Formats: sequence, C-alpha cells, structure tokens
Amino acid sequence: MSKLTLGAYPHMLGFEQLERLLERSAKSGADGYPPFNIEQTSDHSYRITLAVAGFAESDLSITVEDRQLVIRGRQNDDADGRVFLHRGIAARQFQRMFVLADGVEVGEAVIENGLLHVDLTRAVPEAVVQKINIRKG
Repeated sequence: MSKLTLGAYPHMLGFEQLERLLERSAKSGADGYPPFNIEQTSDHSYRITLAVAGFAESDLSITVEDRQLVIRGRQNDDADGRVFLHRGIAARQFQRMFVLADGVEVGEAVIENGLLHVDLTRAVPEAVVQKINIRKG
C-alpha cells in the first residue's frame, strides 16, 4: 500500500505544513493513553474529553503550539515508603496532540470526576470574493 500525500493533488497549493502536522499528530498518540472523546457540541464548537483519573489540576498542562493543541500530564510518583502488594495503577505521563484548523480557538478547560474537558470554537469566516483584473502583457 503506497502512502498518499497532499503533493499528489496539484490543485492543493500551500498545504505542505498541514501534511507535516498530520504526520506529527498520528505519531503523538500511538499508545492510546489516555483515552479520549471528541464531540461536536454545536455547529461551530467541539469538546475534547480525556480520561485523566488520578491526575490533579497541577499535574496537567494545556498549550497551543504551532496550530496544535498539546495536553500533557505528569504525575509525581509518591510511592516512597509505601509497600505495594500489587501495583496496577502506575504514575504515568502522557502527551496528546490535536491539530487545529485555521480559525479554531481553544476556550475553557475544566477537570471534573477524573475527566478533563477542553472546549473549542471555530470562527465562521466571511465569504470573500476577490476580483482579479487581467491586463494586456
């Protein structure tokens, strides 16, 4: 199976950066942790929900870097002095990235009951028609 690139579509001009963003995004969440949902909450808004049980607000960071929403989690391993007979819940770090289209803005982030909700809105661009004059050469 050959890899399909945006370069295979000559009428798609200036989308090289989008292809790089998609490739980086595909690599970032390869292990599937933490699980997440993406829901459309209205015609122009979305909500990403990540299952972050065990993470405190201070363990999480949310940034926008180069048109990517980056959500990171890092827990401190507080097992010092504790004796575990079984340890199935490990302190684990993660990084999830989501590529944002032009006009998508990150809004509020709320953590409740082990779920991190990040709201996004998409601005509706005005339709612009530009007339290009043709001159004789």
